[in-house]
Amino acid sequence: MQRLLGGKAGRLAACRARGIDPRPVVPRALPAIRVPRAGPERPRVRPTQVLGDKGYSSRAIRTWFRWRGIGHTVPERADQIRNRHRGGRPPAFDKHLYKRRNVVERCFNRLKQWRGIATRYDKTAECYQAAVTLASLLTWA
Repeated sequence: MQRLLGGKAGRLAACRARGIDPRPVVPRALPAIRVPRAGPERPRVRPTQVLGDKGYSSRAIRTWFRWRGIGHTVPERADQIRNRHRGGRPPAFDKHLYKRRNVVERCFNRLKQWRGIATRYDKTAECYQAAVTLASLLTWA
């Protein structure tokens, strides 16, 4: 399960993830964020900034964000820092902005209070997604 937070309104989008590698999930999960605009215009689907943990620090994901003009604040893993050749310039990282990631972490902690979600009791990904959606609605309604 991947969760993304977008916009000032705190819109949260969830996407099913098969496997551990987040690279194929990022392009599929970002369009799920829809931030409404003032007036009758279409909602905005491209976030201005993405906050992620060390799982999103691969070169492929950073390149994908950069290619689309999306700002990203993702800390580097220790092995990436260690393997940077000839010193190299580290990617930009805003500590104050990264602290806002706690909103997503608290969301996961709230959802894990539901036993079926914490233990991944459902057999299919669709049923699990429905359970997460139902738990989210009942928790924040």
